[in-house]
Amino acid sequence: MASEHGMTLEARGGTSGDAGIGARSAKSKKPAATKRASGKGKKASTPLRTIDLFCGAGGITEGFRQAGYVSLYGNDVMPEAIETFKLNHPEAIADCRSVEEVDPAEIRAKLGLQPGELDVLVGGPPCQGFSINAPERFLNDPRNKLFKHYERFVEEFRPKAFLFENVPGLLSLGDGKVFRQIIKIFTGLGYHVTAKILFAAHYGVPQERWRLILLGSRFAEVQHPEPTHYASGRANFRGGGTMTFQLTDADRERLLPCVTVGEAIGDLPRLEMGEGAEVMGYTTDPHSPYAQMMRNGTEVTYNHYAAKLSKQNAERMKHVKPGGSWRDIPHELLPKGMQRARKTDHTKRYGRLRNDGLSGTMLTKCDPHWGTVFLPDQDRTLTVREAARFQSFPDTYKFLGSRVSQYEQVGNAVPVLMAKAIAEQFRLHLAVHEAETQATEASTAQVA
Repeated sequence: MASEHGMTLEARGGTSGDAGIGARSAKSKKPAATKRASGKGKKASTPLRTIDLFCGAGGITEGFRQAGYVSLYGNDVMPEAIETFKLNHPEAIADCRSVEEVDPAEIRAKLGLQPGELDVLVGGPPCQGFSINAPERFLNDPRNKLFKHYERFVEEFRPKAFLFENVPGLLSLGDGKVFRQIIKIFTGLGYHVTAKILFAAHYGVPQERWRLILLGSRFAEVQHPEPTHYASGRANFRGGGTMTFQLTDADRERLLPCVTVGEAIGDLPRLEMGEGAEVMGYTTDPHSPYAQMMRNGTEVTYNHYAAKLSKQNAERMKHVKPGGSWRDIPHELLPKGMQRARKTDHTKRYGRLRNDGLSGTMLTKCDPHWGTVFLPDQDRTLTVREAARFQSFPDTYKFLGSRVSQYEQVGNAVPVLMAKAIAEQFRLHLAVHEAETQATEASTAQVA
């Protein structure tokens, strides 16, 4: 049985709660209210509503949309990302400006919501200032203060629940000071907060990607979604051994296998460098359940263009076998800076994917010097569409802007299927609260 290690921080009397880390069973018996909330025969209800801060291209919003939510508003400072968000989520107000300039009260009035009516507030500030991959990590980085603007929205909207996501590196920034400050703010506002580091591959995403996920509710703790797929990854960050799902051999037997690179992109049109287009028809039938799920019913996909590599990188690529990296490249062909590197350094650089494995973390640049971007069985780098498949964006999702911007939008996104799993967990949580409220009201009415 999988064991769940997480951090639970409850609101007590509107003040900051105590933080405690402990292990809990990943499976627990459903309470009676949960059974009532998930029972059949209920009337169709109004869709749950979200707003998305730092929305980027809309990965979280797309996951929540697939879970039946409707997005009311998205904000981001990146023009190309907002154009992508607007195209794919036309029902939402798409606001392109710095969040510092946004008045939450004005947005709430525009949406016609009273405090406490919004179901879920989602989002997370840009992660570059928090990431352990960033070369500089200073507490005075302005990006590390953007969460305070998220706080302003929580204070104004008083959402029933919120999702705050970021990179695991946030836990160690300033020796944990930033993370503790965020928790203190949320619990001080009266929210029950649970924190956990989720692995995207546990939810059917064909990628090694870890995200720190804070779930908050005004009503009670929200448990993070259980893994549905068996996968393992290296959790080399603070909290890796205490705030992640630890899967066992028994879990391998009961869970679905992870979705591999080959299953994720093997059906997309094969390309040579310089081939492809922004709109392309499929050339083969879907070859896996994942490919079938991603497919566009109109038989076309978008953003599938194979960039040309420099002569030097094309020559280097020829020497890298599937699963290999820069270590496969003859010493004289390596960039001068890497000729002095130790074999234990830069493990992902100039890497080639394996069809039977997970992709590496999608980055904001498709540059072989920085990661694993060579295809297993084609001599080229990933297209934007292939990167989007690894982030579990459906083929209907079209990315706008320059190709450089498209890669950045995809790399910055939260994987769609992981967001969907969280959305479904919130839906159950809110349904349980509603059922309990109705039961209490009925009991009170009987007494009266």
